Amino acid sequence: MKVSENTSVAMPIKNMIGIVVVVAMGVFAYTEVTARLTSLETSRELMNADLLKKSEQTTTDQEQFLLLESLFSDVEKLQKTQEQNMTNKVNIEFTQTQLEKALEDIEILKDKVRQNGKAY
Repeated sequence: MKVSENTSVAMPIKNMIGIVVVVAMGVFAYTEVTARLTSLETSRELMNADLLKKSEQTTTDQEQFLLLESLFSDVEKLQKTQEQNMTNKVNIEFTQTQLEKALEDIEILKDKVRQNGKAY
């Protein structure tokens, strides 16, 4: 068999249409698979980027840390004030007992003055 430019091939049109349809289906399937792979790779990259962004400190986190530091300093101030109030309570109780003793002493002195006959 010799094959050249002038060699003719006889093929039924039904077979030729079938071959064209099969080739078209193959191209379409290849395009769909490629598009799906690209879509999956893109979504994976976006998800990884989102995870990286979420793992970093954001401005909201920084604001929360500042608020926490402010709250801790306020709590420390309140503790100091409470400690001062506790010492004030001790001082007030001591002063109260001293005042009661002084009032008793004044009453005793008044009684002695009355017994001597001098009234002021």
